[in-house]
Amino acid sequence: MTPTLLGRIQSRLFLLLTVGLVWTLALTPLLPRGFAPLGVAYTVTLTALGAVAVLGTLLWEPLYHLLQQFRWEKDWPAVIILLQGAPEGVLAYLALRHGLELPVRPGAFAVHFSTTWLLVFVFLHGPLRVPFLRWRFRGGRLI
Repeated sequence: MTPTLLGRIQSRLFLLLTVGLVWTLALTPLLPRGFAPLGVAYTVTLTALGAVAVLGTLLWEPLYHLLQQFRWEKDWPAVIILLQGAPEGVLAYLALRHGLELPVRPGAFAVHFSTTWLLVFVFLHGPLRVPFLRWRFRGGRLI
């Protein structure tokens, strides 16, 4: 079954708050940060994770859901789902850099966003379905 809008939002937030958070906490000390202290790096990466969660939930998921209503299968192939991270990453970067005026380094953001996006994608299409056996039959809703 194709995930519903509510199911997609629940799955996104759950994976960002579990897999994304653990990955961000582990990856942040390894990212290039110049002369910025580690506390600033954590502030930037955790804010980036939050921005992806908020912008994706409020802007991207409703738009994605609307666009897929024009498709016969009402869903996209997995490669398109993976590639949708590119415009979302650009939007999140611009929001952090120009909206919140955080000292976001483009290379560090690209590594953090792309690896987090890939991990969330992999968990969404694999391990998430083990503890949530009925996930697929509930339209992607976890609760």
